[in-house]
Amino acid sequence: MASHETLQATKREQAGTGVAKKLRRDGIIPAIIYGADQDNYTIQLKSKDFRDLLKRSTSDNFLVNLEIEGAKEKTKLAMVQEVQIKPLTGAVIHVDFHAVKEDQILSAHIPIELLGEPEGVKTGGILEHQLRSVEVHCRPADLPEKLEIDVSHVELDEAVHVSDLEFPEGVETTMDGGVVVAMVAASRAAVSDDEGGEAVAGEEAAEGEGEEGGDSKD
Repeated sequence: MASHETLQATKREQAGTGVAKKLRRDGIIPAIIYGADQDNYTIQLKSKDFRDLLKRSTSDNFLVNLEIEGAKEKTKLAMVQEVQIKPLTGAVIHVDFHAVKEDQILSAHIPIELLGEPEGVKTGGILEHQLRSVEVHCRPADLPEKLEIDVSHVELDEAVHVSDLEFPEGVETTMDGGVVVAMVAASRAAVSDDEGGEAVAGEEAAEGEGEEGGDSKD
């Protein structure tokens, strides 16, 4: 069974915009927990604790053991479902937790990490990472932090697809296997050079035709 980080929280009786603003001023993040055949209820947690946890996480969706003071069930396994962030300051203003059970199949978006330098990049191409995360389905104990794929063999104008990803045992995805994860494309400079060469060739051909036409008039 996978181990998950523990996060302290407190059941919150009061709600509303005014209450939430006061909590944030005091370094507290308002949150809600729902799911797993339970009633939804509001909680609160220390802003610093949650920010530190976010820094250590590689995924937007990750599991924690919530120790909730004031709740009937003191500890709940929950997934961080949504984190609301204030655009200007980057401060976390609200968190949604989805309670889960150990035998429950859950869905989560897992980041994809590319390993190695592609052969196509060594010859002047550019690596384009198009799919940053993939949706997976598995039990909580099988949920990976990330998926890695070696792209060192990828040549110019080649790509790796979802079908090339290797999922751990018990983990699967319903995403189309043909979706491009990453590809090596020609650099803009190379494309410009090719286009420039074609243009020069075209001009030279046009000039040659003009000269031939001129000779015929003499």
